[in-house]
Amino acid sequence: MADTLYAGLTYEEVVHKFYNTVASVCVLHINNYADAEDCFQNTFIKLFQNSPEFNGEEHLKAWLIRVAVNECNNCRRKNRFIIKFKENSAKNAIFFPDNDSSDISWALVKLEPKYRDVMYLRYSEQYSTNEIAEILGKNPNTVRTLLKRGKEKLKSIYGGDDV
Repeated sequence: MADTLYAGLTYEEVVHKFYNTVASVCVLHINNYADAEDCFQNTFIKLFQNSPEFNGEEHLKAWLIRVAVNECNNCRRKNRFIIKFKENSAKNAIFFPDNDSSDISWALVKLEPKYRDVMYLRYSEQYSTNEIAEILGKNPNTVRTLLKRGKEKLKSIYGGDDV
């Protein structure tokens, strides 16, 4: 099993290459460091255990995001009580290391998950509306609506029209 390749990458290369993507999805979706960490680990465990076939790195990345979102949803269902991050938590620095004023990660964390997911996938991961719809299992028109409403909510949280 150690020689298994995932879209031409070894397991270690996959973890290294997609660490930030999966970690960001988990943190933005869960808002609880310990649970986000569990979802992150479960995502890569599922990859290792299932060893699915992939058509390329984009397919692998989309699969990891979908599994991470599902893990977060399962965690939220199990744990109805979720402790929120403090706004300037040191743990956030692990996932959002840049203290640059154009970084809006802190504002994304304040959005509802349904908006947070589509905003993250669109603006951080650069997925198209149709790709986001496929990853999240939603209608493309629903994704467009969520993006529009999410952008409006993000403007009110972040402040201004620069979003």
